[in-house]
Amino acid sequence: MIDDQDIVPPLKWAGGKRWFAIKHRDLLPATYNKYIEPFVGSAALFFTLKPQSAVLADVNPELINLYSIIRSSPTILKNKLAHHHRLHSKEYFYKMRDSSPRSEVGRAARFLYLNRTCWNGLYRVNMKGKFNVPIGTKTSVLLNTDDFEGVAEVLSTATLLCSDFESVIDLAGFNDFVFVDPPYTVAHNLNGFVKYNEVLFSWADQERLREAVIRAKNRGAKILITNAAHASVRELYAEFEQIPVSRAGVIAGKSTARGKFDELVIRCY
Repeated sequence: MIDDQDIVPPLKWAGGKRWFAIKHRDLLPATYNKYIEPFVGSAALFFTLKPQSAVLADVNPELINLYSIIRSSPTILKNKLAHHHRLHSKEYFYKMRDSSPRSEVGRAARFLYLNRTCWNGLYRVNMKGKFNVPIGTKTSVLLNTDDFEGVAEVLSTATLLCSDFESVIDLAGFNDFVFVDPPYTVAHNLNGFVKYNEVLFSWADQERLREAVIRAKNRGAKILITNAAHASVRELYAEFEQIPVSRAGVIAGKSTARGKFDELVIRCY
């Protein structure tokens, strides 16, 4: 039974919430109808909960294409990934980074290959939309945790959308559970990845997100938000319950720069 099976997310993702899914199940609603995640990323909470009905969305078309291909063609994707595994080298990495596969399954295999072999699994593009993260230290393209058939089975309950978050949250109705994990952007004192996120997700987007959350709450949806533990974010959600949590940082280039970081959970139910 897939319900009893531990599904490891196939992607490593900056800001991924596997730690949250493991440590903070007590913060989640006990019951709900549909599960909705407008910033799906690695979908760690989705793969932990395995909901019977879900909407998974993101503005990144390569990400949504990957999940679509895993769901429809898990064996073909695994075989293509094995091909990348056999050929992996520094030269091959940069060749694949510069490539533009025509088929959807080719794009998905390239996306997952680069995710597993680039620096810390970071997804970043330049101003022209080209993936530009350098090669990392990991050389394994196929992992012993891979279970593409199991991932496909869990994804079979989900609707996949390449969409802006606002229209996705607007789908939430009474007793639906919306898990909101946006790029962490604050109103000032920007630095590091928060500064990079400002290009992707501005403070105006944070404000637009809040309005979408309020509309969904007024329709009776249950919303749980993870966000930066920053005064501007606390003020933005001043009327809602706020719960501080800690996570381990894993993106810093030097291990000495990694440590515990505070995040903010906002619960709207």
